[in-house]
Amino acid sequence: MCNQAVGLIQGILEEAGIATVSVSLLAEVTRKVKPPRALFVPFPLGYPLGKPQDAVLQRKIIEETLKLLERTDLPVLEAFREGPQQACP
Repeated sequence: MCNQAVGLIQGILEEAGIATVSVSLLAEVTRKVKPPRALFVPFPLGYPLGKPQDAVLQRKIIEETLKLLERTDLPVLEAFREGPQQACP
């Protein structure tokens, strides 16, 4: 899904009182759109949760993303930095 479209939709939902968070593969686009909350991951397009079949890594990404829902100092763009970088195919 388009990072720009998701960020704009997040803004609309937040204005309606619905908290949102997203995973972003393109930090430069996300910074320009300024969604309320986003976690930037260092993986190639098509792999927002990292290496396939790596349930431990995927769970960490999801948990860190959901933790951003607690933040109220918007906009928040955090980078995922968990251990050594996982190579994706």
